[in-house]
Amino acid sequence: MTENMEIGSDDKIDVVRRHSLTALVRDEIERHIVDGKLAPGEKLNEAEWAARLQVSRGPVREAFRALEQAGLVRNEKNRGVFVRTVSLAEADEIYAVRAVLEEAACRMLAPRIDAAQLAALRAHVEAMRAALDAGDHDAYTRSNVAFHDAIVATAGNGKLYETYRRLVGELSLFRRAALGVRSGAMRQSLAEHRAILSALAARDADEAARHMLAHVDGGRRRAHEAAEPRAADASDDDDNGLSALLA
Repeated sequence: MTENMEIGSDDKIDVVRRHSLTALVRDEIERHIVDGKLAPGEKLNEAEWAARLQVSRGPVREAFRALEQAGLVRNEKNRGVFVRTVSLAEADEIYAVRAVLEEAACRMLAPRIDAAQLAALRAHVEAMRAALDAGDHDAYTRSNVAFHDAIVATAGNGKLYETYRRLVGELSLFRRAALGVRSGAMRQSLAEHRAILSALAARDADEAARHMLAHVDGGRRRAHEAAEPRAADASDDDDNGLSALLA
């Protein structure tokens, strides 16, 4: 009886270890996709990732399945696993749902936001400003994403946050596929973030929701401009960059 109990315990530990390893592999591959190191349409090789991460192929295979469920890769029979490509029409649908989720998050958070939460949001906005001044588009992207993530995460609705995280992951595929944006887009994006922050600091739910809706729509419009051939002509301005697409 004792021996059987010990074996069962070991089995459970092994399951936890495999699950944790798969999660680590998944997170690493997802980071490469979201950061643009893996382009939309690029093929993912199971053996190469196993060798790179120094794990067996099992966790990589399971990570691929998890990424497919998250909408970040597609598995084509007899061809392999590829980073998904998000079309402009699909991106529009994602932006529409995201606008509803973030509007709701603002309405939930605004009446009860505390000093620590406001300080965290201000820090993200200041980091965005510093990145803009330095012309560091990647740093701007990270702080931008963190700002929105913080709002939805602290809104107090776990299911809303879970849905939001999936949408953001899918939308990153479209953002990174875009080639450019109009002149001054990052500066405009920063101004929109400041307006959202000011409304939240005033605990004005209606104003925060209004600014958030306008901001997400602005991101959608910037994404459209980036997807159009004429957007390439705007690439001579330091405010240009993929990160400015982030809403």
